[in-house]
Amino acid sequence: MLKVNEYFEGAVKSIALANEEGNATIGVMESGDYEFGTATIEIMTLTSGSLDVLLPGESEWKNYGKNESFRVEKDVRFKVKANGQVAYHCLYL
Repeated sequence: MLKVNEYFEGAVKSIALANEEGNATIGVMESGDYEFGTATIEIMTLTSGSLDVLLPGESEWKNYGKNESFRVEKDVRFKVKANGQVAYHCLYL
């Protein structure tokens, strides 16, 4: 069954699904700065727009654009800056 999630007063929304590839979300976010926490390893792939990302242990932000992915380890927090509206796919391992 699909599950709809909403964060940051509606600025970030996603739909969760589980299929043969595993658990994932498809989501969108408005322009802004956000901090997320992880409960599993996550691989986030941008499908539209761009994000500046600050991963744990890093001191410099890295920009990711359409069709680019980054990995976030389990039980950490990471920051993103959405440069305009962004769409993404997040796979949970």
